[in-house]
Order: sequence, then structure tokens, then C-alpha cells
Amino acid sequence: MTDKLENKKIDDTELVNNGTKLELSEKVRKNICNRHQFLQGTWNFERMQNGGWAFAMIPAIKALYPNKDDQVKALKRHLEFYNTHPYVSAPVLGVTLAMEEERANGVEIDDAAINGVKVGMMGPLAGVGDPVFWFTIRPILGALGASLALSGNILGPIIFFVFWNLIRYIFLWKTQEFGYKAGKEITKDLSGGVLGKVTLMASILGMFIIGALVQRWVNVNFSVVITRVLQQKETFIDWANLPAGADGVKHAMEMYSTYGANALSPEKVTTLQDNLNILVPGLVPLLLTLGISKLLKKDVSPIVIILALFAIGIIARLLHLM
Repeated sequence: MTDKLENKKIDDTELVNNGTKLELSEKVRKNICNRHQFLQGTWNFERMQNGGWAFAMIPAIKALYPNKDDQVKALKRHLEFYNTHPYVSAPVLGVTLAMEEERANGVEIDDAAINGVKVGMMGPLAGVGDPVFWFTIRPILGALGASLALSGNILGPIIFFVFWNLIRYIFLWKTQEFGYKAGKEITKDLSGGVLGKVTLMASILGMFIIGALVQRWVNVNFSVVITRVLQQKETFIDWANLPAGADGVKHAMEMYSTYGANALSPEKVTTLQDNLNILVPGLVPLLLTLGISKLLKKDVSPIVIILALFAIGIIARLLHLM
């Protein structure tokens, strides 16, 4: 074998072999980019986009790991939980490709490092993708196409379809390449602990994002009544004796603005959830999240956990606990 660059055919992929160092060719990376467009093709409630992610990684896995057992291990590694905006996932994919490439070349990069970088990047990038693509670019192109279509111009839907997919594909390819080059730079200085620091920072950032999302997305409301107190007449709306017309509406709105929801009823009801919110806001959602995390670490199936949560919620609702 000469020291010159040569392309080796491995299954349906091409691998650049530079001496003893393996590098993914541009053809393979474009194949991965094309597959990455189907990221949400097998979306599921257990691990969300993991199937589409693994599907995109297959060309790289085949090229970098000729041994069948190594291919199986790599595929299992990329079937872990993954979920982010489907377009800003491209730089995460690029960094992951670079790390897998270095691992195939003998660099000591374990599964935890690869998955840690993936999890650490997917959370923050997901928050960027929605406002940029769903709330800015797509509505602008849609408005342009709709305005032309309303005037009877056939170019309206064509312009929307062509420009949207052109922007989307260029962004996917360019950001994947950016992530790939950035990932190669990260893995160059392993002696200085750069990869370890990046993994640590990514993990911390990922946990920070998850912690912030717990309060926003996990909602537990105990409706058990603790106390019922009759309020003074001045603090609630006397619906039977409201002034007629606009004056009555104005009075009701002023009372609600002053006393809040308590003004809607002569009784002030305090629930268990009200007391919990006063003492430690967000305590129950946090405990629920930590408990589920503990079950997942013990290899309890996410499907079983989801079904159990459904059952608990239905039973608690029937018993008027929630």
C-alpha cells in the first residue's frame, strides 16, 4: 500500500485511507446528510429520534468499523435517546462523526463521551431551531408563496417548495461539515483534556436545560382541599347584585384585577397544591423527574413508566386527588 491517498470501497461506502489514519470521504458525509433528512421517520415515545439518528450513522459505521461486532456495538451506541430540532441536529451529527472517526483510529473516546456531547448539544440547539425555522423562515416563505398563489400565479407554491428545501438542505450540509471540522479540532488535543472538558461542559449544560424544562413541562396538581374560608364582601364579586350593563362588567373586572381568582367565589379555597407552591415551588415535578430517572437507570422500560403514569393519573383523578 502506498502513502498516497486512495479510496477503498467498503460495502456501499467510501473511506479515505491516509497512511494509517482513516477519514470519512466527502461522498460518505453527503450520504449521511441525505439520510439525516429522515431523522424523524421512526420517531417514538421511548427514545424519540434515535432510529433516524442511527439510520444516518450507518454509512459511517460501516466505513469505520469493518468488523461486524464493532458495527453492532456502534449501532447500539447510537440507538440511545436523542431528540432535538431536525435541522440544527446537523452540527451535532458532524461532531459525532469526527469523534467516531478518531475512535476508529485508536483514540481513547468511550461511549459516555460521545453520548455526553450529543445530549449536551441537542438541548440548547433545539431552542434555536424553532424560532429560526418554524417561526421566521418558513412563515416568510409561506407568506410570499401564498401572496402569489392568491393572485393566481402558479409560481407561489413552487417558490415556497423550492426555496424552503434549498435553504433547508444547504443548512444541513454546511452545519454538518462545520460540526465535523470542529469535532476534529476538539479531538486533536486529548492530552490537554479538551475532550473531557467539552464533555463535562456539555453534560452540565444539558442538565441545566433539563432542570429548567422540568418546571416548565412537568405539571403535577394536587386538588385536595385543605381549607375553605368565607371571604369578606369587599373581596369577592357579588354576581347577583352587580350593576347593570357596562358598569357591572367594569366592577367585576376591577375586582378580579385586585383580588385575582379568589374574587370569583365567596369562598377562598386552599388546596394541597397551593400550600406546596408556597413552601417549595416545583418540588413535586422535581421529585417525579428524579424518580423516573432512577427507574430508567434500573433498566425499567420507558413504555412501562408511561403506562404507569397514565394509570396513576386516571386513578388519582377518579379519587379527586389531582
